[in-house]
Amino acid sequence: MGAKEKKAAKKSLKKASAQKAIVVSREDKDVDFLPLEGGPGKKIVESVEPVNKSTVLYIGHIPHGFYEEQMEGFFKQFGTIKRLRIARNRKTGKSKHYAFLEFTNPEVAKVVADEMNNYLLFEHNLQIQLVPPEKVHPKLWNRVNRTLKPVNFAEVARKRHNKERTLQEHQKMVEGILKRDEKRRKRIKEAGIEYECPELVGKIQPKAKKIKFTYDQE
Repeated sequence: MGAKEKKAAKKSLKKASAQKAIVVSREDKDVDFLPLEGGPGKKIVESVEPVNKSTVLYIGHIPHGFYEEQMEGFFKQFGTIKRLRIARNRKTGKSKHYAFLEFTNPEVAKVVADEMNNYLLFEHNLQIQLVPPEKVHPKLWNRVNRTLKPVNFAEVARKRHNKERTLQEHQKMVEGILKRDEKRRKRIKEAGIEYECPELVGKIQPKAKKIKFTYDQE
């Protein structure tokens, strides 16, 4: 191939590449980049972050002493608190060490979740997470304004012990007492202890309408 032919071939290649570039630029004028391996151009899709609408926070690992009053005083420095509820045992009234807190502003709730998660408080790392609106239980705030009164088990046991019983209930109670007394005698005998237990004698108390058991001393 002579010099003239080489020069003509170079011109034809430059012309073809220029035409191809024009065609590509027209076809892919709206794309962001062209792949190196060829093919149609691609457009970069900008990722749009979802708008945060969560205002409710879950707070876990709550230490003793950090209750409603203390928690409200601590978190109100971030923003206005709408509602606050600490999960408590209905019988004892004790804290279950987790709570739900609602702010009026979702941006404040997100800042608290990001900045206060794993915050060390009284040797406890607080676990704070945003609760999506679709996962908030409809009955979450039912007892938010109610004061939980713990059950007085001593009073319940006292009333159960002192209640008036029917004749059948007295008979059932007597059978239980005699049955336990028989087991007690058996255990004493199996232990090799020589002791003669006095017999139980039931005396009816007319005024109290109860049966009082005593040991026969004869």
